[in-house]
Amino acid sequence: MERLRLKQKDAEKALASLEAVLKVPFSEIVRDAAIQRFEYTFEAFWKFAQESLKVHEGRICASPKACFRELFSAGILTEKETERCLIMTDKRNETSHTYKEKVAKAIYKRLGGFCSLMKKGLARVKKRYSVWRHYTVAPTFYRVKI
Repeated sequence: MERLRLKQKDAEKALASLEAVLKVPFSEIVRDAAIQRFEYTFEAFWKFAQESLKVHEGRICASPKACFRELFSAGILTEKETERCLIMTDKRNETSHTYKEKVAKAIYKRLGGFCSLMKKGLARVKKRYSVWRHYTVAPTFYRVKI
């Protein structure tokens, strides 16, 4: 459970970092910084979702796309959001080619939408499993006195 909390904090910090850079006026340096922040925010987001599914649902997913499909089958993401997450995964994989101006511009244009999508997904995962936060130790009425 502690590992899950750490992954949640990582995802929240990364998302805040991405949101902050997207508010800065555009320049090539800002664009490159935003793409870099998108890369690590994406990684933190899907790994938090992966750990949440494992801990709370017993679902194992080894890749981002598998994880997003599991979030859909768990009822956390809608079909449209899942499709957007799959596209986001493809764009994340393209970030290694941002030395090409056209690719960098195309990815940067989508970062606001991807940021919103990850923010919404993070909030839904947290809400879905929030009841578990209160039971990291069994409640007193479940404890057996010997």
